[in-house]
Amino acid sequence: MVGDQGVGVRIGVDIGGTFTDVVVVDEGTGQVRVTKVPTVPADPSEGFMDGLTQAFARFAIDPARVVFTVHGTTIATNTIIQGKGARAGLLTSAGFSDVLEIAYQTRPVLYEIFYEKLKPLIPRHLTIGVRERIGPDGEVVVPLDEVDVVAAARRLQAAGVEAIAIAFLHAYRDPTHERRAAAAIRAACPGLPVVLSSDVCPEYREYPRTSTTVVNAVLLPRVGPYIAKLEERLAAAGLRNGLHLMTSSGGITASNVARQFPVHLVESGPAAGVIGAAFVAQMTSRPEAFKQILSLDIGGTTAKAALIDDGKPALADEFEVGAAAVPTMTASRGQGYPVKTPVISLIEIGAGGGSIAQIDPGGALTVGPESAGADPGPACYGRGGDRPTVTDANLVLGRLNPDYFLGGALSVDRARAEAALMRDVGAPLGLDLRAAARAVIDIANAKMVAALQFISIQRGLDPRDYTLVPSGGAGPMHAVAIAAALGVKTVLVPPTPGLNSALGLLATDVKHEFVRTQFTPTRKCDVTMLETVLDEMATTGRRLLAEERVDPARVEIIEEAELCYVGQSYPLRVRILADRGAVFDSLEAGFHQAHRELYGFASPDEATMIVNLRVTALGKVDRPKLRQVPAGDRDPAQALKGTRRVVFAAEVDCPLYERERLEAGDGIRGPAIIEQMDTTTILPPDATAEVDPSGCLIIRIDAT
Repeated sequence: MVGDQGVGVRIGVDIGGTFTDVVVVDEGTGQVRVTKVPTVPADPSEGFMDGLTQAFARFAIDPARVVFTVHGTTIATNTIIQGKGARAGLLTSAGFSDVLEIAYQTRPVLYEIFYEKLKPLIPRHLTIGVRERIGPDGEVVVPLDEVDVVAAARRLQAAGVEAIAIAFLHAYRDPTHERRAAAAIRAACPGLPVVLSSDVCPEYREYPRTSTTVVNAVLLPRVGPYIAKLEERLAAAGLRNGLHLMTSSGGITASNVARQFPVHLVESGPAAGVIGAAFVAQMTSRPEAFKQILSLDIGGTTAKAALIDDGKPALADEFEVGAAAVPTMTASRGQGYPVKTPVISLIEIGAGGGSIAQIDPGGALTVGPESAGADPGPACYGRGGDRPTVTDANLVLGRLNPDYFLGGALSVDRARAEAALMRDVGAPLGLDLRAAARAVIDIANAKMVAALQFISIQRGLDPRDYTLVPSGGAGPMHAVAIAAALGVKTVLVPPTPGLNSALGLLATDVKHEFVRTQFTPTRKCDVTMLETVLDEMATTGRRLLAEERVDPARVEIIEEAELCYVGQSYPLRVRILADRGAVFDSLEAGFHQAHRELYGFASPDEATMIVNLRVTALGKVDRPKLRQVPAGDRDPAQALKGTRRVVFAAEVDCPLYERERLEAGDGIRGPAIIEQMDTTTILPPDATAEVDPSGCLIIRIDAT
């Protein structure tokens, strides 16, 4: 069972743009073992299996001992961004065939006269309106014409579509027409996948609901086979306990559900990093000190920033995917395709270890969003890449050990990095090698500072009230400089930062989320109706968890309502209390409080409406029990491995420490470099680090 205790092995595999990370947790000892292999962009499952095979061999693991396998992936996101989704068709209500073309009328940049909308995922000639109409109260205005539906489906099939999306007007009120249409298509066109808006997104707002359904339809023929292939390869390798995948909202779901609803995987990888940051903070010896977190995951291609309050990542009910470039700090509605599913609220920018530095047409130095990725990689990898990256700049400044990159598994060439930096940055700007490298690092850091300011200061929050938790292979290299720029005084470096997303996969619960639109004045809502709808969703959630072999004793059902003032456009979530006798009083009180906290005011005398009812079904999963680091004599000398010339404000002889040999209580004063297989932690002269019993490094800035 998913929730069983035992002496088995749990495995988390996170596929990033540059590396594939594998974390293995032994349930008996709590020991965490990690490995890292290059991602295979042409077939990510190859990197998945390479990492798994290497982990089994290195750590002498019998596949029969594996009791739980969970996967975080960017395949859904990349499929949309790269325009590689399936050719799909769309059936809408007659008269609404232009819904994707009209989209939103807002511009991401108000005065950008050359702005061009993204092309719809399904072109207009593959969108067909059919005769039917459901009214806003669920009444049948125009009966469904099934002959019309079949004719449209056959026309789309003849055009070569691989899936059909159906999004009829007001289907969230009554899905009968969509379900009858799907049955007719399946009978007429056997084997052609059909995706219903009433299954994927049973919520009001026509365009986001249709867009979410369409995203699922174009992903289905791409992501489904990928997951199925992975399941087959895992079974062939001797893993018989099935596969789970991380969802955008930070939960995990069984592979059979993920194959049916791949739209829930769009932010799978980034979500795992945020969950991992929250988890390691609560595993420290003083978890109460680390409940307010700025999570910053810097990988090879992108940096992801998120806010964690009181130990819980912030959630959003809608996001956009597929912008032409990685979203910037000013990302707003209109840059991508709306996806109306719960998601961990984060921002992603093109700044990572592989981000390419170049001179733009105006003569200014830029870093990212273009990345060298895994193939060919930074110039120093010697795999055919010759353009300078952030990794090359760090190597030139002495911050990376050329003989200990990935624990020595990957050799890097400093001369190649120097040549690329001077050719593309130093010479055009008239800078020497050191100045060119520092300029690249400064610009990359500035982009990440701006991202963190966007999720904190621009939302009325003071980043100085938070602890920065860096992860990703490049996170600890830049973290202290970024924290100092924000005024943040504490940085918490996880035990395995470069594999923290993979660890996060093992630190969350199985989750299924359901929503039903009600759009009813709160005081006119019928309690019996409310209970019926909530119970139906809860029953479905329990059934899915039972199919995933979750122990019923470990199931939690969370009921919420979304309320707004009459006339408002966007609702707020409020928890529904167990006492149904006073449910509407408690809902309104909770809504007024939430409104006051978010907007600074509330209007208790104004009427409210229940917009949506939500149920989240959680299946509790055992968290990894991290091995405690033994206490030492508070002298880190046993971990000292030498010195190296490193550039900070000036070039200094910098002591090098091996992190695996540090003991709890050890203190290190900067400048210092702390090396481990998956990352390097940079400790500038104005910072000190202490080793927590959990294995985390607690870094204080401006310490005396």
